[in-house]
Amino acid sequence: MTGVQTCALPISGPNAVWEDQQPAGMVEQAEKERLTENGASGNGVAEAVDVAVLIRAPVLVLNLNYVPVNVCTVRRAIVLVTKGKAELLENHLGYLHTVSREIDAPSVIRLAYMVKRPFLPRKLSTKEVFLLDKFTCQYCGKKVHDLTLDHVIPRRQHGPHAWENVVTACNRCNLHKAGRTPAEARMRLKTTPRAPDPNPYLILQNRVILDEWEIYIPWSIRE
Repeated sequence: MTGVQTCALPISGPNAVWEDQQPAGMVEQAEKERLTENGASGNGVAEAVDVAVLIRAPVLVLNLNYVPVNVCTVRRAIVLVTKGKAELLENHLGYLHTVSREIDAPSVIRLAYMVKRPFLPRKLSTKEVFLLDKFTCQYCGKKVHDLTLDHVIPRRQHGPHAWENVVTACNRCNLHKAGRTPAEARMRLKTTPRAPDPNPYLILQNRVILDEWEIYIPWSIRE
């Protein structure tokens, strides 16, 4: 498949196989074969539980350009790889064993086509402002521990709580500026406040990052 897809994963055109629509296919058959091989013994039940857990394990999905675009299950990843819609990059989770074959359990896959996804804007917060300003006071230029969030146009002068009106300020500069504008306080900003660029890695926010995922994820999003 060529061209740029314009909707969210999983995408593959009119013949897309959605995870919740997939019939008892390869992974389910593998589980059945394992149960048949092991019989109805306790060992067979234990292995069935292992398979059930493994096929629901998280898998990092990379775009064609290696940018993370989704997190799916092992079950879904096997479907994508089997249908030639993705390639396996890492299989640190091991394998699914059947009577007749061994199937890779992917932990990282890369799509065979480019997916275009809208990036979510960053949520305005004190931490995000500090990160944007590199933990530096935007008035004196010093990196100190007692940082505060300052509204360039004070709230009491109807200044908005928006990216374009908030900066990082040390406690000393903030106290000196008080409820005045920089011009009124005879202070000058080092940079012009602005909204940060959208973060394409927000899909990984609040997720446990597996060791084998780290080489595909910028360190900046883990701070």
